[in-house]
Amino acid sequence: QVQLVESGGGSVLAGASLRLACAASGRTFAWYPMGWFRQAPGKDRELVASITWNGLITYSSDSVKERFTISRENVKNTMYLQMDSLKPEDTAVYYCAADIGGSGWNSWGQGTQVTVSS
Repeated sequence: QVQLVESGGGSVLAGASLRLACAASGRTFAWYPMGWFRQAPGKDRELVASITWNGLITYSSDSVKERFTISRENVKNTMYLQMDSLKPEDTAVYYCAADIGGSGWNSWGQGTQVTVSS
């Protein structure tokens, strides 16, 4: 089992930046892929970005490509999401998740709210 705790959310104006962090504990962090999801009110949860265990391969959804950057520091058991040029449509609760054992996204944090106003 792994415990995930997100931090770094907040309320900002459009065009601003935020950096989310996801701290992991309980299992060896470097062994598994990680991802960031978000869920806006009334919408399904969507994958925003993901990263392999060694950080060499990343994925970003089209809606955030060129603006958001996912990274990880395995020595610190922490994953990050650098969010630049934020837009009101980025407003959502952001969750980090882990794929433990290759069976899908099966460990989740509690989420952190990001609100972007115009």
